[in-house]
Order: sequence, then structure tokens, then C-alpha cells
Amino acid sequence: MSVEMERFGKLPDGREAALYTLRGTGGLTLVATNYGCRIVQLWAPDKQGKLGDVVLGHRTLPEYYGANYQGATVGRYANRIGGASFTLGGKEYPLAQNDGRNTLHGGPGGFHQVLWDSQVTDGEEPSLVFTYTSPDGEEGYPGNLEMTVAYTVTKDNSLVLEYAATCDKETPYNPTNHSFFNLSGDPQKDVLDTYLTIHASNTTPVSDDLIPDGTVASVLGGPLDFTNTKPLGQDMFADDHLIQLCGGFDHNFCVDGEGFRKFAEAYEPESGRVMEVWSDLPGVQLYTFNGGDSGLTGKDGKPMGPHTAFCLETQFYPDSVHHAGFPFRYLQPGVPFATKTVYRFSAK
Repeated sequence: MSVEMERFGKLPDGREAALYTLRGTGGLTLVATNYGCRIVQLWAPDKQGKLGDVVLGHRTLPEYYGANYQGATVGRYANRIGGASFTLGGKEYPLAQNDGRNTLHGGPGGFHQVLWDSQVTDGEEPSLVFTYTSPDGEEGYPGNLEMTVAYTVTKDNSLVLEYAATCDKETPYNPTNHSFFNLSGDPQKDVLDTYLTIHASNTTPVSDDLIPDGTVASVLGGPLDFTNTKPLGQDMFADDHLIQLCGGFDHNFCVDGEGFRKFAEAYEPESGRVMEVWSDLPGVQLYTFNGGDSGLTGKDGKPMGPHTAFCLETQFYPDSVHHAGFPFRYLQPGVPFATKTVYRFSAK
């Protein structure tokens, strides 16, 4: 059997969350829960063939409650919407203000707080399919949105994430996964020495509350230039207003090209682990766990420290609902939507 299921815990309303383990033939092992459609563990081989858990997370279900996005599928709209509202068809839709005056990751009751239905398929490439119907008006968004999120562990040590959705009303939709990666396998080790390449020549400039101004600007030659491989720590503390404000990186990159393509590659020299990111979306958010999370305890029983992980969240650009020039499309009634992101692991 390459698939196992166990009880993870009970939610306050008495419903039980499950924990699923999927083992690939190449060694990659996924542990996920249907609470938040969340990646809890991801074990990948190092250059010696030793498995290590390369995502941060927690030991118990209650630690994931609240505004905790670790490993989760977030939405309906990942990242931020400025002013916590948008207008569609002449009607304004107010949203929750859970990030200053803006809305973040679908609101406080977003998909990271949902108990999804789930179904597993065993085999050489085991898969786990989560389903959920977000009712019309949930967190302020229009339409009944029917979704599936499928996780597949492949023979070549890739984790494939496939999102599909249909809605009965026009609505914005921007799904992503919010895993916090540390390729060393040591959740206490910072990621400053992890080498990163991002195939993006541009970024979306933002205000101090991280809302884009609608323009696109070149990163070439500056601290956000990852077109040539460099350690995360090289410019993480650069003399740049937004980097200083955030305490590290929290930036959207406009990935070069179109269609399904390679977005990024991260390499951790000590373990030898390499993670490639592939997707068909236009952007990716680099976040370097700036400041850590006060009061949160990791799976090792120790406090989570700053810069001990990085996120590469494939996405439509933040606040696209307010910027007609950004590459974004609303879901249309009855028209299927699909997107795919792949995290591919190897070692050298």
C-alpha cells in the first residue's frame, strides 16, 4: 500500500479531520490533511538518499486554527485585494478586512479553515483529491463555487497540484498552495544559504501595505533580480524600502513567458536537495517567513524562527480585480477553470 489514512483530530464542531500519507516509488512522501487541504509533511531524499521533511508545520490539528496558512490551499483569492472590496457587473462586493484595510487569502474563513471532502487513489503514482463547494456569498464572494484540488506524487519525485473549478456566477478565483519550504530538512536552520533562481524579469510595485499600483517594473540589476542564481541571504536585507519594511522578501514576480513553464529553482547545498517550480499561472509570490510567527511551535517542538522557510506561491498577480492590465480572468458561469503547479524534487 502506498496510501495510508489516520485520524488527525476533531474540530470544535465535532467533525473529524483525517491525515493521509502518500508514498511515491521514488521516495517522495506526502502527508496531508483535509483540514485546509493542507500539506503537513513532505519528505524528499537528500544527496545521500536520506529522507527529510522539507515543509514547516505543526504536530496537532488545533495549531493550524486561525490565521495560519502553513501548507494550506488558500482562496477564493490568494494574496491581497486592496480596500477589501471589488466591483463586478456594477455591484460592489465588500470583503473582510483581515490585513489592515485589505483582505488576505480569501478572508478569515477562507479555504484554509475548511474541512474538505477527500478521496485517495493508490498505485505507482498515488493521488489525493479534495473537493469543496463554497456557497454563494461565502466570505463575500458571489456564486456557488465547486472545486477540486488534486495532489499526486509521481515516480520522478514530483508533487503535482491540480486545481479545477466551476461557478454558477461570475466570480474572481485565484488559488494557490502556501507551503513553507526548508530544503535542509532542519526547521531550525535558516534559508539564507539556499540558492534561488526565478525566471522573472519584472515585479509589480506595491504600496507599504503590499497593494500593487498597477504598474510593472524591471527587477534586473536590483535586489529582486533572481534571474541569475544567488543565495536568498545575499539581498534579503538590502537597502531597499520594501525589503526593509517587510524584513525580507514578500514580493510578486511576473514570470517570463506563457503556458506551463519553469518558474523557479531552489538549491540547498548542505543537503543537496533541489526543488523546481513549474506552473501555467502568470506570477509567483516569494515570501521568506519574515519575523517568524510568534507563539507558533513547529513539528520539532521548538518555536518557529524567522527566515527558516521560503514560500513560492504560484498565482495571479495580487489585487488583479482592480487592475485591468494584469493577466487575470474572472470565472464565467458554467465555464470550467483549471490550473496546474508542480514541485519537482531531486538532489545533487
